[in-house]
Amino acid sequence: MRPLTEKEAKAVFEKLFKFVGKDVEAFLRKKEKESYCFRLQKNKIYYIRESIMRKSTNISRDKLISLGTQIGKFTHSGKFRLTITSLDLIAEFAKNKVWLKSSAEMSYLYGNNVLKSSMARITEGTPKNAGVVVYSMADVPLGFGVSARATEDCRRLDPHSIIVLHQADIGEYLRNEKEIG
Repeated sequence: MRPLTEKEAKAVFEKLFKFVGKDVEAFLRKKEKESYCFRLQKNKIYYIRESIMRKSTNISRDKLISLGTQIGKFTHSGKFRLTITSLDLIAEFAKNKVWLKSSAEMSYLYGNNVLKSSMARITEGTPKNAGVVVYSMADVPLGFGVSARATEDCRRLDPHSIIVLHQADIGEYLRNEKEIG
């Protein structure tokens, strides 16, 4: 595991900023008052407590499989993509949220986009193309995506309009079991 280069760190922070806004700094300093950092291992980015990361320096790189929570990975083209394993972390600090009706949860968990007819609530002031965390009505985070419309536009759309473009959901643990594990 190695620290991120400046270019890699910029890509990671830009993606996180899309979901958590100015709370990116709070993301690195959680409630325990202990610092966290990002590390790269085979194109995957891990979110690790610094004290654990320092202890892991005794393990050789080729023997170390993973450490901490994988939050994303770099594609072959060099773009950073958040993975579903980062959901709990970004849900804690998310500024834009969408709640689904209970009848629409399964559709979303099968990888479909969120339609207006599926949406129960949305955070006021959500802009277009912003990162959005999708919740059930019981406030359980189901996944995340990108808002296709601003909150103001949602009121006058027809029921079959797409509100959130799907990026990841907790159903991926079953659909992509080999890639995640």
